[in-house]
Formats: sequence, C-alpha cells, structure tokens
Amino acid sequence: MKLILSRLYAIVDADVLKARGVSLQEYARELRDAGVTLVQYRDKSGAPAEILQAAEAISAVFAEVNAALILNDRADLAQLAAWGVHVGHLDLIPADARRVVGAASVIGVSTHNDAQVIAADAGDANYIAVGPVFSTSTKTDAEPVIGLDGVRRARALTQKPLVAIGGITLENVRSVIDAGADSVAVISGLMVRGERPRKLAEDFLEILR
Repeated sequence: MKLILSRLYAIVDADVLKARGVSLQEYARELRDAGVTLVQYRDKSGAPAEILQAAEAISAVFAEVNAALILNDRADLAQLAAWGVHVGHLDLIPADARRVVGAASVIGVSTHNDAQVIAADAGDANYIAVGPVFSTSTKTDAEPVIGLDGVRRARALTQKPLVAIGGITLENVRSVIDAGADSVAVISGLMVRGERPRKLAEDFLEILR
C-alpha cells in the first residue's frame, strides 16, 4: 500500500525553538490544534536522553491524534520512541535504518540532486525529501538550491511520495505543490515573529487543501 503523506510536514527544530525562546510542548500543542498530522523532531546537538524526553513530550501532545511522528537522524532512538525516522543522504542508509526500526515504521531520506533521488527511489525509504527548493536560514550547511525545476525533475524520477523542503513560505508553497511535491516540510514558515504557530499552520493547511 502506498504511503499517503499529509500536505503539511511540520519540522520541530530544537535549536530554532531554543533561539526563539519557544516551549516545545506549547509549540507542539499549537501544531496539533491547527490540525497538523505529520511532524518531525530535529535535534542535532541534544544528548540521547534529551531527545527521547522531547519525543515523549511530543507523543503525549499528539496522543489522541492520528499523527505520524518522525525523528531526525537517530534510528535507534526512533525505535525506542516507536516513531518513524528520517535520515540524511550521508547518514545511516535506509536499508540499515529499516533493520533498526522495523518493517512497519516510516522511513524518509533527504536528497539534493537527481542521482540521490534515483538511489533513494531504489532503496528502502517510504518517502523522499528533496531540497533545498529555496534559500533557507535554518541549516548552516545547506546544499545548493534546486529550485522548482529540481522538484519537477525529482517528481519525474520517482513514484514515491515526494517531500519538498527549504525556504517554503505561505507565498510560495502552492508553486511547490504544483511542481509535483506531495508534501512540504516547513520550519521557519511556522515560526514568524508576532504570529501564532497555530494560525500559520492553519493558513498553510488552507492553501494546501
């Protein structure tokens, strides 16, 4: 059965939350109350115990919601949390991640060019993320921008669900879906100063209907 992803893929980044003084639990509640059902937690610097504690907090917020919860990078911690896992193209390969998290878990993989998309299409990942579509400020080591043409090329290279990421905003999100993405991963676009994350998420979901 083909995996069907929600159009909005909210990424909860620990460093971004900390920099902006936002509570993890409160932010998760805002996403939940907006109707978000696909969430990734990303913490590049936290200790394993801290990451698991954060995953438990998010799980508690979404306990009554049929949501897909994905942990970035750490297949071992994802297995303990009973979450899916998302790996980078230089991290654990999807086949090895599958051995850790099991057959029933969702696995995603990041790609940044056509060759990586082709390799991911042939592998064990359930979905393929491609980007950055536009310039992004949330990753200091971001790959070169691929633009909407990169999304179109990726769409032509795989039938797997395609997640576009990188610099996606309310103003450009529709163009990304029109280019062939099944879902859009958003970080900064859900954390605009002076705006409630719930309202921003609701606006994204409305556009993505």
